[in-house]
Amino acid sequence: MASIPQPDLEIAHPAPRQSVLTLFSQPSLSLFAIGMIGLGMLALIYGDFALVWQPVAPWVPGRTALAYGTGMLMLLSGAGLVFRATAARAVRILFPYLIIWALLKVPALVVAPQIEGVWLGFGELAVLLAGGWILFARLSAVGDGSPLAFATGERGIRIARFLFAVWVIPIGLSHFVYLKETISLIPAWIPFRPFWAYLTGGGHIAAGLGVLFSVIPRVAATAEAAMLSIITILVWVPAVLATPHVRMPWTAFFISWAITAAVWVVVQNIPQNGTSTPE
Repeated sequence: MASIPQPDLEIAHPAPRQSVLTLFSQPSLSLFAIGMIGLGMLALIYGDFALVWQPVAPWVPGRTALAYGTGMLMLLSGAGLVFRATAARAVRILFPYLIIWALLKVPALVVAPQIEGVWLGFGELAVLLAGGWILFARLSAVGDGSPLAFATGERGIRIARFLFAVWVIPIGLSHFVYLKETISLIPAWIPFRPFWAYLTGGGHIAAGLGVLFSVIPRVAATAEAAMLSIITILVWVPAVLATPHVRMPWTAFFISWAITAAVWVVVQNIPQNGTSTPE
């Protein structure tokens, strides 16, 4: 995950002879798809949502059936993204789902705005949505007459980049507010763990500001994607290997994977000069 994706995403059109978007040709797209597939499989295995990232109250009628339905949606739409013939349909389903997923966090922002953790939670899902938004802007092939036309093309990509830039900042702030918890996630064998907690927190904030104010934005987003890739590998892979039968590490791993992939999608759609989307 630490290599910088190079090829640009393409507008999806049916092409039977070249139907599979391979890992080589579309790395960030494929990584995003794998994250969705993994989360979908977990929902189907456990008959539940992705813990704190999908806060559906226990009293909601048909909650288990809804969890299975969302799991199937993520699994099928994730799989659909890697096939050229189905990518447009898949992203048209996945994009509104990611919007709803993020909106589930809004009530917490209203009820408890003084708690940084709720801003962190929304920020993580907003970054995930930013990657999905860019995929929608690139792949959906929505016509100019559609109500969603504003979310596609260059305009949609700019909105998604802004969404990423703003909401990665509270992710960084959480490292300072929840310093003890952040340090506890860093493997014990790494020296100077408080230093790395502060550094990664500052890195998130710097990446957001860099993209927001177009100060070497591609470098800033690339640094963010690389940092998240390292965190996923060093924090969540060992947790999964240590307790492979426990649900939480698997969920955290695929959430971290999906968010990281979303940031790589953002990187892929920031040109070297930061002024327009690469063609």
